[in-house]
Amino acid sequence: MDIATLVGILGALGLIVGAIAMGGAMGGFVDIPSLIVVVGGTFAVAFVMFPLKTMLGAAKVIMKTFFAKPPDLTQSIQTIIGLAEKARKESLVALEKVQVDNAFMKRGVLLVSDGTEESLVRSIMEMEMANMIKRHRTGQEILKGLGTMAPAFGMIGTLVGLVQMLQNLDDPSAIGPAMAVALLTTFYGAIMANCLFLPMAKKLEERSNEEALNMELIMEGVLAILNGEHPSIVREKLNSFLPPSQRQER
Repeated sequence: MDIATLVGILGALGLIVGAIAMGGAMGGFVDIPSLIVVVGGTFAVAFVMFPLKTMLGAAKVIMKTFFAKPPDLTQSIQTIIGLAEKARKESLVALEKVQVDNAFMKRGVLLVSDGTEESLVRSIMEMEMANMIKRHRTGQEILKGLGTMAPAFGMIGTLVGLVQMLQNLDDPSAIGPAMAVALLTTFYGAIMANCLFLPMAKKLEERSNEEALNMELIMEGVLAILNGEHPSIVREKLNSFLPPSQRQER
């Protein structure tokens, strides 16, 4: 699990709840009809914005904000160097029997061991990387859409509350509480957008960039093996994907 995401969300919500608790009673900030309008309306409109299949399929991608771990580029380089050394000592065909955990790398290694041309290997691997980015972008768009709709439904709920309040102006003592309830929907919408949906969209974008970088590293390593480059040259080439402090020496 990504602890940073969990800590960030709980921390933001905790600060809001703490500020409310220090300022007065918590009960005044709880209103079930307001929650129904904002939460229900936001997700209902999401099904209008995106097809049902897209919404259901994106759920798994969105969960990467909590459970996906950043790929270990150093480990990827070590694995590729080992494959390059084996291919140099034996042959490309020998790579077919090597156990590779990363599915993307395994597919590339199998293509190389089958004697596939370099241009075709690159095309297949680039296509898979592009599809990964597309899937992740769909999840980002859904989260951004929810982040846009939540404040909008908060405002709709506030307008509904104001209309109801204005219809009962004959009781001045009820105006204050009615106004407070009307503003709660805007409050809920702002929290949902800025504490959940928009930060999660940004985290998913970062996860996608990290995975794309690892896939690009793997693709370049696999192609270097296919071209018969020396393992030390492969290491130097792949080290360019790492910050200077993490680069491996020969």
